[in-house]
Amino acid sequence: MTHTSDRIEALLQTGVRDEVYPGAVWAVGDADGIEASGAVGLLDPTQPDEPMRLDTVFDVASLTKILAVWSTIGTLVEEGKLQLHAPLGAFWDEVAGHPLDEATTHHLLTHTAGLPLRANLKNLYGTDPQDIRDGVLHEALHRPPGEAVEYTDRAALILGYLAEHLAGQPLDQLATDRIWRPLGMTGTRFGPLPDAEAARCAPTEYDDTTGTHLKGTAHDFSARLLGGVCGIAGTFSVLDDLALFLRHMLAPAQATFGPTWIKDSLRLHTGDLTPARGLFWHPAPGTDPAEDIWVHYGFTGTGMWISPSQDRWAILLTNKLRYNRDREPLAEIRNAFRAAVMPTH
Repeated sequence: MTHTSDRIEALLQTGVRDEVYPGAVWAVGDADGIEASGAVGLLDPTQPDEPMRLDTVFDVASLTKILAVWSTIGTLVEEGKLQLHAPLGAFWDEVAGHPLDEATTHHLLTHTAGLPLRANLKNLYGTDPQDIRDGVLHEALHRPPGEAVEYTDRAALILGYLAEHLAGQPLDQLATDRIWRPLGMTGTRFGPLPDAEAARCAPTEYDDTTGTHLKGTAHDFSARLLGGVCGIAGTFSVLDDLALFLRHMLAPAQATFGPTWIKDSLRLHTGDLTPARGLFWHPAPGTDPAEDIWVHYGFTGTGMWISPSQDRWAILLTNKLRYNRDREPLAEIRNAFRAAVMPTH
């Protein structure tokens, strides 16, 4: 792994040099744990004496959708409390008789529910959490379910509400009780973070309200609007915790969400529709679903890859949002990183 590690470090250093991100941490491993890891760059470009560290806390953004939503939904499916293809209105009174009535959990997990693509909750529904919930669950659909694959954060928000409804717990407690604590993920939680943890957090984008870059408070406005906890974003985590999560996906007998759910999620569910999707996971860019390399990204600059057939997982955590919202430079580094650690044949 030494030669590959050197290539990865050199690659990630280019991102620091070109100001794609201030710093990055990474790890590669299998079902037994971490094989190699490293850190490059700085926590904050204005603090040259603070290097990025392996225990840096990151706002993982949309990785929340995997860590808190996909995983807890999996436990409910495996317990028989949720059938993926049942119309939501058949068992969820809150959406019965509304446009979501005939959509299914499977539609939500594959981004084929036909949900509206607009995402600015405050502009649409105001600031009251109940008004937001009512608006999201009762909004007219953009198109009929099953017609097209269209990514929208609303799918995760609705699935988070659904998990809370079925389990009778708020999403943060649900994820902690069912996933994070059983797996030993002691450094993972929804924000806002306590001051001591926030001090170890990689800063993200500039906040006009405070006049500082956010540290320990979710970058995502919807998450902040909902008190820091929602299915879209808001989770903070560390490299070791994400490694625990992924290694247990490769050894599902030890995981709190089991082998059937993991295997079913990491396969194509969208038929001839494009882009191809599994269940909240999607094939890594530049790969075919048959090559069995699946990925999920976070807007702040985070990413997780997994390949059961290669018995391999990989993590890349950056705080690229500290600089800007330009996606393309990081996309190139992500793709090169994946190719180095999970080559296709």
